[in-house]
Amino acid sequence: MTGRLAVDFIGHSSVVIEMDGIRLLTDPVTRARVGPLRRVEPVPDRERLRSIDAVLISHLHWDHLDVPSLRSIGRDVPVIVPIGAGAWLRAAGFEDVREIAVEETVDIGDVAVRAVPAVHSGFRPPLGPTAPPLGYVVRGRHTVYFAGDTALFEGMATLGEPIDLALIPVWGWGPTLGRGLHLDPLSAAQALRMISPRAALPIHWGTYWPHALGRVFPERLVEPPAAFVEHAAELAPDVQMVPTAVGDVVEWEP
Repeated sequence: MTGRLAVDFIGHSSVVIEMDGIRLLTDPVTRARVGPLRRVEPVPDRERLRSIDAVLISHLHWDHLDVPSLRSIGRDVPVIVPIGAGAWLRAAGFEDVREIAVEETVDIGDVAVRAVPAVHSGFRPPLGPTAPPLGYVVRGRHTVYFAGDTALFEGMATLGEPIDLALIPVWGWGPTLGRGLHLDPLSAAQALRMISPRAALPIHWGTYWPHALGRVFPERLVEPPAAFVEHAAELAPDVQMVPTAVGDVVEWEP
């Protein structure tokens, strides 16, 4: 079998990870409009979201768990969620919801999906529910760390196994990140120094924008990954940067 690892950056925090014959989709948000946010990149073609074996949900915020986007993948596709979110998703009509807590593992084919900590809000506005945020380590022939949405925390240095490719959030969906509990380009590079992956791909940028803000600070749509690469060159020079853009498919074979 090939050692190929394919990563399709759908946009924002949505990524298709294809490894060992398994296709995993993270935090699917694929619509042109989600609440006050509009998608500034094309809506992904349905073919790119075909034959998904499982969906990984990091936390319950609207820009990471969009119920209509999730329904478009299929109500019978396994959905892995933080513990405490299962009943709510089942009530929304999803048939195979698997709750997971930190350090628990779910096997999808020959690929193991392990939940790891994240530091972020777990509340779904406006009325809940609340479930703890997660990251995931996906292990097959290669090992991929999907950070979800998180602030910097010490546990990044002790994920439990070497990481081949880290999917790291470097921004958000507007001109500012607000207060804390997110990674920006500098803190994302600091995270790389702690994680020491072989390679890193920046996510969580350049896809959604508040409709009411028009073209205010449009550079925020393109600057974060470039700034991340610059900081990483100084703080984590041994980590290979995987060039990407929203909508790119990257095939990585170390």
